[in-house]
Amino acid sequence: MRQLFPAAFLILFIFSLVGCAPPTPLPPLPTATPLPPTATPTATEIWFPPTPTFTPPATRAAIRSTAETFSPEYGNLVFEDEFTDPSVWRLSQSPVGSTALGVNELTIAIRQPRGYLYSERVIPDLRNFYAEIIASPSICRSEDEYGLLFRITPAYDFYRFSLTCDGQTRLDKYYRGAASSPQPLNYSSEVPPGAPSETKVGVWFMENEMRFFINDVFQFSVMDPSISSGLIGVFARASGEDPVTVNFSALKVFQAE
Repeated sequence: MRQLFPAAFLILFIFSLVGCAPPTPLPPLPTATPLPPTATPTATEIWFPPTPTFTPPATRAAIRSTAETFSPEYGNLVFEDEFTDPSVWRLSQSPVGSTALGVNELTIAIRQPRGYLYSERVIPDLRNFYAEIIASPSICRSEDEYGLLFRITPAYDFYRFSLTCDGQTRLDKYYRGAASSPQPLNYSSEVPPGAPSETKVGVWFMENEMRFFINDVFQFSVMDPSISSGLIGVFARASGEDPVTVNFSALKVFQAE
């Protein structure tokens, strides 16, 4: 019994130390995955992690000579919007900022750092068309972005034609939970840097082909079969801490030819 006592005492002593040890920390929770855009604006930019879902690849059309004159081909006017009817646009107020109608214009004002806001026109669903709009940033700098959303589906697949406030353009696509940039950022002499400024932005869609214009000057074209039709919208994004304000006016949509 005398020999067993030290051993038992030692075992009890070890268990008392374990009981006093600090608890093992829990593993960190997984980072929340950003969701696609909804009618309620969000401060998170609509950038999405890659997923295993197959996305048909977009291809850029053959490069055309810079000396070639290339204009959008379109026919009859489908509709013209002077931004006087709030019932056809999704408008909002939130801590991020606001989307609101003014005098013949729609204004996106972002107050939150790195905020993102958009507004979509609830009618009509468009397939083959040429659309143009006047974009007028009044507070805008560096890589802040603004532009147009096209072929927005009920599942919130869409294309996004962006202009940046340092004079670049690009085309993004969100399709079945995956994001891509069929046309990466590229400087354009037609995009005015900074603000205030005024630019006519044009997009031509015919089946799988898309052509993009700034002030009636051809920028690039992309072939992509992913999204065949949908709604049209506008957006703005703050790349940093400063506010962003962009006005959109004189939207016209024509039949594409």
